[in-house]
Amino acid sequence: MTMASVQRPPLAGARGRERLSVLGTAVALVLACAFSPALAQTPPPQQKPAAEQPAAKPAKPATKPAAKPAPKPADKPSDKPGAARADSRTPPPLLGPQISYPSNDTPGGSGDLAYGAYQRGYYLTAFNEALKRARAGSDQAAMTLLGDLYASGYGVPLDFAKAIDWYRKAAAAGSPGALLALGNLTLAGQGLKQDEAEAARLLRAAAEKGNGAAAYNLGLLYLQGRKIPKEPGEAARWFEVAAGKDIEDAQYALAVLLKEGNGVEKDLAASARLMASAARLGHITAQVEIAIMQFNGVGVPKDEAAAAAMFRKAALGGNAIAQNRYARLLATGRGVSQDKLQAAAWHLLAKRRGLGDPMLDEVVSQLPAAERKKAETQAARWEAGRA
Repeated sequence: MTMASVQRPPLAGARGRERLSVLGTAVALVLACAFSPALAQTPPPQQKPAAEQPAAKPAKPATKPAAKPAPKPADKPSDKPGAARADSRTPPPLLGPQISYPSNDTPGGSGDLAYGAYQRGYYLTAFNEALKRARAGSDQAAMTLLGDLYASGYGVPLDFAKAIDWYRKAAAAGSPGALLALGNLTLAGQGLKQDEAEAARLLRAAAEKGNGAAAYNLGLLYLQGRKIPKEPGEAARWFEVAAGKDIEDAQYALAVLLKEGNGVEKDLAASARLMASAARLGHITAQVEIAIMQFNGVGVPKDEAAAAAMFRKAALGGNAIAQNRYARLLATGRGVSQDKLQAAAWHLLAKRRGLGDPMLDEVVSQLPAAERKKAETQAARWEAGRA
């Protein structure tokens, strides 16, 4: 049995280790290349968040916070994320209740209270703290955060004009994250005239300052070649920059180019290394690709057990192709102990998602009625998210 290459499905988003903003939906629609990677978004300010203890319970943030929530307090917060106050048309200099935080910085440390509040869902507090710092001087991280809050509508009304104003101030102060944000807004035509060439200029400026997400997005533009020349070699160069910053989508994209010899010399071993790195960072499609390479011994030594483990990991992540491949291995006992009941359950789950397989249909049909029923029940539980 030989595993076939993956028909690469569209990705849900550029995960990397960059914070996603609400700009993602609109901007991701703008960029769709051969393997459909999504656009990377503005990264957070490059400062450590403060380990604060809020005096009120934070509402659930729109995006999953990177930091662990503080212990649940008794009072309900009025600092609700995403909600505009009744008087928000003309917001006061500082919004919402003023919460007093104890200082939890380590000796000599410099925790970022504004970004720490943002991570915990205290968007008005994040706004207030960032505004204080921005007014006190040229704090590019605070100004970028203000732009993010206005561009997302978190804690303050959605206002692209104000977001762009803060991003421009932050960019003038040297913020690569603000340049990335301006590039994405220009590419999407949100608050700014849509202009791919200008977006590429802004992304290049951010990438040259070391911003991995901007390098990845710039690579996508060169790979598509719509308003700027299509240059797979240039795309590969910027993907390599982003890959070095642990942007998993960039590692996957460059691995695909190396595997296909598109814009770069074909190098299966280098492709496998990058694919494995992206897989370790949680890129599900890369997990499927490296599992196929491991099973077939392409670019890496043949290792069916490692392939089975990687297929299972991607299958648990919800990838139908991985569910199908893992079911086949379970059915035949390749790389994993044979278990036809489990094979049937994984097959039925993949089939519910539109990926049929006559060979595995036969495996299911040959099971005793009681085991078929168990497999169907297990697949239904998995589909409902109860397993």
